[in-house]
Amino acid sequence: MNNQDTCVLCFVKYPEKGQVKLRLAVDLDDDVVVELYRNFVLDVVSILKKLDTQFYLCFSPLNAQKKFREWLGSSYRYVPQEGNDLGERMKNGFCYAFTEGFRRVILVGSDSPDLPGDFLRTAIAELQTHDMVLGPSSDGGYYLIGFRDDTFLPSVFDGISWSSSSVFQETIAKVKNAGCSLSLLPVWSDVDIISDLKNLVRRNRNTVFKSSHTISFLRRNKIMMDEDDGEKPEL
Repeated sequence: MNNQDTCVLCFVKYPEKGQVKLRLAVDLDDDVVVELYRNFVLDVVSILKKLDTQFYLCFSPLNAQKKFREWLGSSYRYVPQEGNDLGERMKNGFCYAFTEGFRRVILVGSDSPDLPGDFLRTAIAELQTHDMVLGPSSDGGYYLIGFRDDTFLPSVFDGISWSSSSVFQETIAKVKNAGCSLSLLPVWSDVDIISDLKNLVRRNRNTVFKSSHTISFLRRNKIMMDEDDGEKPEL
């Protein structure tokens, strides 16, 4: 499949204390949380680099581009997140990509460092025959959303109770009301709280992700749970 008409938008925040993964900071040291999120980003970028398509890193805050370039390098395309809330920022991200000439655009976050690359490939393929693709997350939100340029539904981002467990259902209601054909991906998990982090480790004991930046960081800092070895996280 030729994916040159396709773009992936990855929403990332610059890793600073008090700005990323705040619910993890309830159980982990602030410095650990910042470094953990840095590794999330590195792993997501590794996934995107393996795709046969272009991707943009949509960064926040607006003044962080220089810091991102110093951290990740200048070989990536950086686009600022613009808007008053998450919905507006995502909507503007899609608008930007479509004005750049892309026909299919999918958007992901940086909260699922072990998101299977096959999910992304499936999402791209599904936009050949569906108006929209959505990846539901286990917490009631979604980890991926995608449209074609001729089926883009900006209103799907309006009036949503962001950061709540009803995001997915509210979005589905808007999609049904608009009569869009929708392809649903498998449910996957974001890492927002400590139990999510433990589940991430458990499900990757025997996967290629066990050698990832994230798992390596957890292992080095002894905050990795491995019931088989009797280890517990030092929180």
